[in-house]
Amino acid sequence: MKKILILILVIISFSCETKTNFDFTTVFEKSNGLETATYAETIAYYRALSKEYTSIAIDSIGETDSGKPLHIITLNKDKNFDFSEIRKNKRILLINNGIHPGESDGIDATMMLYRDLAKGKITIPDSTVIVTIPIYNIGGSLNRNSTSRTNQNGPKEYGFRGNARNYDLNRDFIKCDTKNAKSFAEIFHLVQPDVFIDNHVSNGADYQYTLTHLFTQHNKLGGKLGNYIHTEMMPNLEQKLTDKEWDITPYVNVYNRTPDNGFSQFKDSPRYSTGYTTLFNTLGMMVETHMLKPYKQRVEGTYELMKSMIEITENDGKKIKQLRKEANTNFITQKNYTLSWKIDTLKQSILNFKGFEGEVITSEVTGKNRLKYNRQMPFEKEVNYLNYFKPNIEVTIPKAYIIPKGWYTVIDLLKLNNTDMFQLKKDSTLTVESYRIEDYKSKKTPYEGHYLHFDTSISSSPKTTTFKEGDYIIKTNQPSFRYIVETLEPQAPDSFFNWNFFDTILQQKEGFSAYVWEDKALEILNKDYILKAKFEAKKNAELDFAKSWYAQLDWLHKHSENYEKAHLQYPVYRVLY
Repeated sequence: MKKILILILVIISFSCETKTNFDFTTVFEKSNGLETATYAETIAYYRALSKEYTSIAIDSIGETDSGKPLHIITLNKDKNFDFSEIRKNKRILLINNGIHPGESDGIDATMMLYRDLAKGKITIPDSTVIVTIPIYNIGGSLNRNSTSRTNQNGPKEYGFRGNARNYDLNRDFIKCDTKNAKSFAEIFHLVQPDVFIDNHVSNGADYQYTLTHLFTQHNKLGGKLGNYIHTEMMPNLEQKLTDKEWDITPYVNVYNRTPDNGFSQFKDSPRYSTGYTTLFNTLGMMVETHMLKPYKQRVEGTYELMKSMIEITENDGKKIKQLRKEANTNFITQKNYTLSWKIDTLKQSILNFKGFEGEVITSEVTGKNRLKYNRQMPFEKEVNYLNYFKPNIEVTIPKAYIIPKGWYTVIDLLKLNNTDMFQLKKDSTLTVESYRIEDYKSKKTPYEGHYLHFDTSISSSPKTTTFKEGDYIIKTNQPSFRYIVETLEPQAPDSFFNWNFFDTILQQKEGFSAYVWEDKALEILNKDYILKAKFEAKKNAELDFAKSWYAQLDWLHKHSENYEKAHLQYPVYRVLY
């Protein structure tokens, strides 16, 4: 009897330790939809949820620039939080919140969603596990104010767009300048989500919708998986929300003009969250609520959208698993890969768009023309939506890449993104395809800590090169295939080259003193009649060249054996066979 009493006391004690008296009414709800939770309130809320409900687990993974760790909150009906086990039988939906903490709609909506799922107000899905990063940009969340979101209608206070080092984290997924981005990559590859949602607020045109969506561009996603997101997942979401009397339209990609003349789909390159997740064949979407709608309305709409995406993931789970598996295989077996895309102007969709009439009037501030929307004049009309893309630049897929070990910053990022590689065990001479940077343009103003390159062009040639012991071989036949190709091919919009990781090759390290080189150049011309003929032809054809003594000497130097081999030589090599 005594033993039974002790056992009962232990059970009661354990129960008391695992339950809380926490009030799970959110800050958003208590304020009648006018306020958003702080970072501390958000984390405390999830900690309490995890103590109260065994279907929820909270964990901290990695660092951020703020000095605080990132958290992930996992909700699984089976109370199993081992992702390697979860992936065997279930699909995973990852929700990212607070990448721009002033756009806080998803933070509050997800808190309520987790609570309602845990309490049974919403049925917890059987075959879908939900994971959220409650606030990704912690530094920005801690930097609260009520003025920086100039165009936004609530909440009363919110976080700032820049992180603790003033980076926009939704431009950092490839370059990984921040600890936040490195930790996100760690979480992403731990979780390996099938579906990804990133919650935002738009800052473009005015229109009637509270909700807009920005799905992964279907042509870029490719194949049957791209067709699924375009013809099944997206229309299914739109219909589910329409049934709940929540109108939704694609993200309105216009600035300083009305959308009634049509607009194009946003091109989400890998610097952005959904562009990055596309590289791993994850079905991604951004939620973009409309900044001018009341905060309460925006949060409630985000809540309903996420509910609908959970339902879609649950119902289509087997199909999503199969399509992602096929996509991973199909890309690897292709001969060519598209590095950049452009809008296909011959194809388009028709949207029945609900907007407001706009007119151009004289500004009372500047005296110049300005756009003014008239909310007393709503319209509903058909507009053209350009949401088909076609290849712009393609490349033949190599069997492997070789990267000299000295380029460790690039190697570290590849490793961070689950890229398999091995090192040469001894010096080896191999015939490879070699790139030379022929031309590129650079931003004239800083962009997220870089002077980004663009319009990069290269020349290609076979080359027999001796690589050193410890240099890295990266085969393309692996799950990280798309990430490898789009970061290592310099012409890709978000390649490591374009993000300045290889800028040291763009600066010539050795030169010449004209008074010395004059005599050597003359010796070379007297011996090499072919070079001399080319030199004279260039002088005759190009007046500026003929007028510049330095340009002539520099040209001769670059055509001599004295010219350094490293200048403009791209240090990543392709193995074709």
